[in-house]
Amino acid sequence: MLGIPITFVDIIDILLFALILFEVYRILRHSGATNLFWGICAFVLAWVLLRYVFHLSLTGELFDRFISVGVIALIVIFQEEIRTFFYRLGSQFSNRIRPHAKGTDSSQKTAMEIVRSCQNMSKTKTGALIVLGTHHDLSAIIDTGEKIDARLSMRLLENIFFKNSPLHDGAVVVVNNRIVAAGCILPVSKDPSLPAQYGLRHRAALGITEVTGATAIVVSEETGHISISRSTSLPEGATIKEIEENNLLNVLLEDFEQ
Repeated sequence: MLGIPITFVDIIDILLFALILFEVYRILRHSGATNLFWGICAFVLAWVLLRYVFHLSLTGELFDRFISVGVIALIVIFQEEIRTFFYRLGSQFSNRIRPHAKGTDSSQKTAMEIVRSCQNMSKTKTGALIVLGTHHDLSAIIDTGEKIDARLSMRLLENIFFKNSPLHDGAVVVVNNRIVAAGCILPVSKDPSLPAQYGLRHRAALGITEVTGATAIVVSEETGHISISRSTSLPEGATIKEIEENNLLNVLLEDFEQ
């Protein structure tokens, strides 16, 4: 054996380090910079080997200068991704300490109204983007739109997304069975694996799920297909896929019951 004592603190240290690396990888993956992540890892590994294993002081000093300047450069380049990381961290923390309302008859009625409106808009190929924020803090997103605070109904949703409506281009945010805001601006996902047919609405739906974990529903203006973006336990953290109208109600009820 190597004879190096491993304590409980060392194990915690290693796990925390691995968790930080994993989160950094997820952030850079969504920004399409996976190769940059591996490049940074290779650079840091080379620096550790030269500085602390082979004890090359001159080359190690040169790498030290690159490291000190590189950290600042990375903060400037990836300021949006870093902001997204802390926003997601804050959202998860507030979601854990804030009590959630379980599914009720009102929630079931809300789910039915959303499904019926999506079905109607799908038939007429009316583009729509709906975010369910019952279990998530979306105050920063709500502030980007027009605050409404009205009881959700099928007719109101369809009027908001009517093509001549001034609010139809943004997202509707639904909290506690009410439409709290419309015309909201969402963060756009930069995931390079998204299919080419997905437009700005789909990328915005996936973006809000990546950042906050909220569920988002999209009705395509080109095809009329309904898609849903949800948070998952998979490494990517969020997925978006088309969903049959008959299955949409069950998914929404499941979301409300969480």
